[in-house]
Amino acid sequence: MAPVLSGLDVLCRRLPALLRGRRIGLLCHQASVTRDLEQAAEAIGGLRGARLRCLFAPEHGLAGAAQDHAAVGGERDALRGIAVHSLYGRRLAPEPRMLTGLDALVVDLQDVGARYYTFVWTMALAMRACAQAGVPVIVLDRPNPLGGEHLEGNLPDPRFASFVGLYPLPARHGMTIAELAAYLNETHALGCDLTVVPMQGWRRAMRWEDTGLPWVPPSPNMPTPDTARVYPGGCLIEGTNLSEGRGTTRPFECCGAPFLDGPRLARALERRGLPGLRFRPIAFEPSFHKWKGRRCGGVQVHVTDAERFRPFATYLALIVEARRQAPRHFRWRRPPYEFERRRRPIDLLCGGDWIRRAIERGVPLARLEATWRPALARFARARRPYLLYS
Repeated sequence: MAPVLSGLDVLCRRLPALLRGRRIGLLCHQASVTRDLEQAAEAIGGLRGARLRCLFAPEHGLAGAAQDHAAVGGERDALRGIAVHSLYGRRLAPEPRMLTGLDALVVDLQDVGARYYTFVWTMALAMRACAQAGVPVIVLDRPNPLGGEHLEGNLPDPRFASFVGLYPLPARHGMTIAELAAYLNETHALGCDLTVVPMQGWRRAMRWEDTGLPWVPPSPNMPTPDTARVYPGGCLIEGTNLSEGRGTTRPFECCGAPFLDGPRLARALERRGLPGLRFRPIAFEPSFHKWKGRRCGGVQVHVTDAERFRPFATYLALIVEARRQAPRHFRWRRPPYEFERRRRPIDLLCGGDWIRRAIERGVPLARLEATWRPALARFARARRPYLLYS
C-alpha cells in the first residue's frame, strides 16, 4: 500500500509552485508536521519563492502548551522574526490588519473528527474573515483519526451555535478538515476563495494507525489516537461536574468523581450491553483540573471494536448512570464555557437543551438515538458532494 501523504507533504513535494511569489500567512499548530516531523512553518518557509509573513495560532497556542479554555496571547516567532497572531482569546478570527499584505492564508490543522474540537471553527472564522478581506485560503488536508465512514449523534439547533459548534454538524461527522472547509464554505455561504490540497493515499475506512503517519498531540489532552476515538462522547463529560480525566495520563478515557462508586458504575454500564467496548472500574487522583488531588471513583472506557463503538451514545449512558448513582451530588456544569456566559455547557455541547431535559425526564437512550437518525441521514446526503476520498 502506498504511504499516506498529508496535504502539507503533497504541497511540498508536488505543488510548491502554488505558493511561489506569494506572501503567506499560516494557520497551524504543533501537529502541523510532514511525515518526517518537519514543522509546517519550516517546510513552507523553505519552499522556493514562498514568502512566509506571519503565523496564526488556534486554541492551545502554536506550541500546544496552553490548557483548555486558557486564553492565548500574540507573540513573535523568534526563529523567523515574524508575528504570531492568536485566534483564541480576545479575538477568534483574524482582524483585517493581520491579513493586510497577504496573498494567501494557508491552513494546516490536525482535527480529530468531533464537532466540539475548536480548530475547525477557527478555520471557518478565518475563512469568513479572508473572504471579507479578499485573501484566498489554501487548506492542506489531514486524516480524520476516526476514519470517514461512520456518523453519530444529533445535529445541533442553530440557536445554540457556539465555539464548540458554530454550524450544525453531527458529534461525529466523518469528514476531513479540507472536506469540511468546502462543505462549510458552500452550505453556509462563507464566500471564501478556497483551494484544497488533498492527501495522497488516504481512504475513508482508515484508522490513524493505518496511515503510517506520526501522531503529534494536536492539543494537550489528546495524547494518543485512542483519545480521539472516545472524544466524540468523552467531551460531553465537560458539561458535568465529573472529571473527564484531565490531569491523568488517559484523558477522556477515564471519568469519575469522589462521590462515585467505580465498581458499581461499571456494573451498571456493562448491563447496558453497549457495543465495541468494556468498562473497567478505576480510582484516580487528577493532578489538575476538576477534583484536583481528590480520589475519584469511576470507569475507564476500553474500546475493543472501533467499528461497532458508538462514543456519543456510550458517554450519554455514562452520564445517565452517574447521575442515577449520585443524584444529590451530580451537577450539570455552570457557565461560562467557550466564550458563552448564558447557556449551560452541556447544552452547547449537545447543540440544544433537549438531550439534557430528556435525561432529566428519564427518556431511554434508545428513544433519544432514534430521534436524531433522520437528520443524520440528511447530513450524510448533504456531505456527499464534498467527499474527496473513496
